[in-house]
Amino acid sequence: MYSYPYYAGMNTLVYYPSYGSRNQQNHYPLNQNAVLHSYPVAVDNAGRFESLDERVVKDHGAKPYVVNIDKVTKQNNTYRTAIWTGKHFQVTVMSINVRDDIGLEVHPHIDQFIRIEEGQGLVQMGDTKDRLTFQEKAYDGYAIMIPAGKWHNVINTGNKPLKIYVIYAPPNHPYGTVQQTKAMAMTPHSRLF
Repeated sequence: MYSYPYYAGMNTLVYYPSYGSRNQQNHYPLNQNAVLHSYPVAVDNAGRFESLDERVVKDHGAKPYVVNIDKVTKQNNTYRTAIWTGKHFQVTVMSINVRDDIGLEVHPHIDQFIRIEEGQGLVQMGDTKDRLTFQEKAYDGYAIMIPAGKWHNVINTGNKPLKIYVIYAPPNHPYGTVQQTKAMAMTPHSRLF
């Protein structure tokens, strides 16, 4: 479980340098060995931490994945990018321009969870697209739950892009979806799923 060498909790020898010596390396053999022996382990395990790097924004499919969702969401400048698509749910990050919206839509068989990481908006929902009887303001840190079959929209009412992440259950977009702009997202070929 722990990479070699593991010294925590051990009574290690303490080495005191003699300041007149020319070869100071011999005075700290445990430190020297720790660095030399841990290097191959670090190289072998470096790939495990790729998922923690916020700069790698792509759909990781149905593989185990750990990410700082706050950073990835705030750094995203695309209208929509899928970062994880599994069998039963999907996670996307979105950036909604000032005075723009997600777009009025309904998903008959998909529940949605939206979290605002940066910005503010007006949430609208209703049973028909002409009767959005539910309206609520939402800000940084707010979560929005949208039941399947509800018409809904989120309008950016702030003075900076609205940064959100969305969980769809089941998935709503094809694996690997990247839509740079809202206009691209509204084209027929991008709404195949």
